[in-house]
Amino acid sequence: MTALIIYYEAQLQVVYFFVMGKILGWHELKTVIDKFRGSGKKIVFTNGCFDIIHIGHVRYLKEAKALGDMLVIGLNSDKSVSSIKPDRPINPQTHRAEVLSSLEMVDYVVLFDEETPYELIKLIQPDVLVKGGDWKKEEIVGSDIAKETYSLPYVEGVSTTGIIERIKRL
Repeated sequence: MTALIIYYEAQLQVVYFFVMGKILGWHELKTVIDKFRGSGKKIVFTNGCFDIIHIGHVRYLKEAKALGDMLVIGLNSDKSVSSIKPDRPINPQTHRAEVLSSLEMVDYVVLFDEETPYELIKLIQPDVLVKGGDWKKEEIVGSDIAKETYSLPYVEGVSTTGIIERIKRL
């Protein structure tokens, strides 16, 4: 029994280090991307608050990953979220980053403090830029930088704001 517990704890540590290794700073990410791009692979970038992960996020991230070889998520920091959404975030940036990095389709997560990820996009130069269907293609920040820009289908009736409102009514 002791050996099983030690094995389980070792596996948890491996998972923890794997997940945490997917959360990078801007310049760490740039280094990784430059090496990856050198092998001819396509980098996909998306961004958002991802405050309460729901089925719309999961479907959207799967579709985004299918557009390339590496999916990078620019995650609005707590400072960034609170500047664009009142009374948010619900979950702190460390929790949101860890949840996102646990998803198999996500390769890397990077935080940004600004209202938009324009400077981050300019730094990493993704091949593909993706947002949800609630964004018009021409309004997607960074579309002037990426080679391809997509506004993916929106799952009707599913949003973090809607979930929060339903919880408030309980």
